[in-house]
Amino acid sequence: MGIIIRGLLVLGGIVAEWFISADSPNFGVVQGILAIAVFAAIVGVIALWPRRAR
Repeated sequence: MGIIIRGLLVLGGIVAEWFISADSPNFGVVQGILAIAVFAAIVGVIALWPRRAR
């Protein structure tokens, strides 16, 4: 579980660096918010992925 969360935070950190500096005092907050957004996007893609009718 820790590996998954760490991966989400890494992705959130990459996206956060596009918008604010890593030296910013609120970088961790923005990184967390964007990690949640990345997680929501992944869940959305999985939920809306077309399935074959069997």
